[in-house]
Amino acid sequence: MITLKLALRSLWNRRFTATLTILTIALSVSLLLGVDKIRESARESFTQTVSGTDLIVGARSGPIQLLLYAVFRIGDATNNVSWESYQKIIKHRQVAWAIPISLGDSHRGFRVLGTTDAYFEHLRYRQDRKLEFTSGAPFADLYDAVIGADVARELKYALGQKIVVAHGAAVVNLQQHDDKPFTVVGILKPTGTPADRTVHVSLQAIEAIHVDWRGGTRAPGRYAVDAEKARTMALEPKAITAFYLGLKSKIATFMIQRGINEFPEEPLLAIMPAVALQQLWNLLGVAEKALLVIAGFVVLTGLLGMLSAILTTLNERRREMAILRSLGARPRHIFVLMISEAGALASAGVVLGVGLTYALIALTRPLLEARAGIFISLDVLSMNQWLILLGIIASALLIGAVPAWLAYRRTLNDGMTIRT
Repeated sequence: MITLKLALRSLWNRRFTATLTILTIALSVSLLLGVDKIRESARESFTQTVSGTDLIVGARSGPIQLLLYAVFRIGDATNNVSWESYQKIIKHRQVAWAIPISLGDSHRGFRVLGTTDAYFEHLRYRQDRKLEFTSGAPFADLYDAVIGADVARELKYALGQKIVVAHGAAVVNLQQHDDKPFTVVGILKPTGTPADRTVHVSLQAIEAIHVDWRGGTRAPGRYAVDAEKARTMALEPKAITAFYLGLKSKIATFMIQRGINEFPEEPLLAIMPAVALQQLWNLLGVAEKALLVIAGFVVLTGLLGMLSAILTTLNERRREMAILRSLGARPRHIFVLMISEAGALASAGVVLGVGLTYALIALTRPLLEARAGIFISLDVLSMNQWLILLGIIASALLIGAVPAWLAYRRTLNDGMTIRT
């Protein structure tokens, strides 16, 4: 205890250098904890892009490919699912709800998704959160559209805006469904999911805008169908891209999945989104590991800065060591004193770094949630993070042993007098 008091007083006498060292360690600790918390939160947000959905069903391909186009609107399906197969599957006694989706069109680089009211009623994300509206309501008319938060912000759209859907998913597309424009009737709140960058219309609307298209082009002349005439036609889809399933019993998930994968009418694939999301994250996990390694090197740099600060003053403190020796301190006391200083600097830096991390999270959390969809909680540190902090302090003590050993050797040589 006496040694610790001496160490603290010695640091106070060198408070300017000590403060800079503490700040360096604190900033590096804050960076490391911040990266770790963002990494965990991003992983959680990623794996909860779809929450509460038991199965996603599409044409037989691969689990990650189905996940990419059905959830993240990346890529295209190898084939569609027939409407008859969809109707037969959702009539199973274990199916509680179903959300059909139809992809293939776009609007100024944003994907257009055809669906039903079930999309807004049953789709959940991030711990059972429901889609909510900033303004407006779900589509009611055939040519109504609901846009995501990013679509509204980037294109500066508001309710009542007339939009034209393009045929295909290319950013620049000259094939427009300009004879059947849509009206924006709803704008979704930010979710941090692909819904933010999606234009939502009804399945019937998707059929209406394609009713007079053949082979990827609009039928010419008298074969064209105008917007009002399309309203009078039978607009039940012939096929959809994929659909989400919610089951009455979680126990039945594997049974339903196996039944769909062995569906006799057409080749289908049913995946559990949580499992597929985890597989996809494992493929993308290299980046998060790289960030963590970089943050670790920053912490190491901070500790080496502490070592440099202690070593720089070591020669100047030989008189201090001689005085301590004259007061009865032994060489081992000098060794412990130097170790204590390193431990005190590291502990103060860790405490300040933790406080700085929580302050930055509190300030930036609304922005990260609104812009990136990453929700960072202000919960207590996890066991893994506590171990990281203890490892930093232990590393500081280990690094502090270098100047401590030098001070110990010089004390043995100097005794109670200073030798040059």
